[in-house]
Amino acid sequence: VQLQASGGGLVQAGGSLRLSCAASGRIFFSSNAMGWFRQAPGKEREFVGVIGSRSTTHYSESVEGRFTISRDNAKNTVYLQMNSLKPEDTAVYYCAAAPVRSVITPMTFFERRTAYNFWGQGTLVTVST
Repeated sequence: VQLQASGGGLVQAGGSLRLSCAASGRIFFSSNAMGWFRQAPGKEREFVGVIGSRSTTHYSESVEGRFTISRDNAKNTVYLQMNSLKPEDTAVYYCAAAPVRSVITPMTFFERRTAYNFWGQGTLVTVST
């Protein structure tokens, strides 16, 4: 299984970017929750948001209302639309896939890195002042 993240770049504060993550290989994409994490220099990797197998979404407080996750199961792709970007959003962004074993799994479960089986290579987002 491969997860290929793309779409990162340099953007001014207040601007927007859309990241994509395409899955390939032996993965039943539609049965996976797809998460986004980020890691800023010198900091631990942190949860950004997740979209469940039924397209329910859950976000960290720091991005709630600014970021939106969507998925296209026909293309095995998940997206992270980032609006109103701030310098503190600067980080390497990673996508990850987690199998959904039960429909009653709470979305907060997917805040944990250990919930995910597969990780992409990361794409750098830099927000300038």
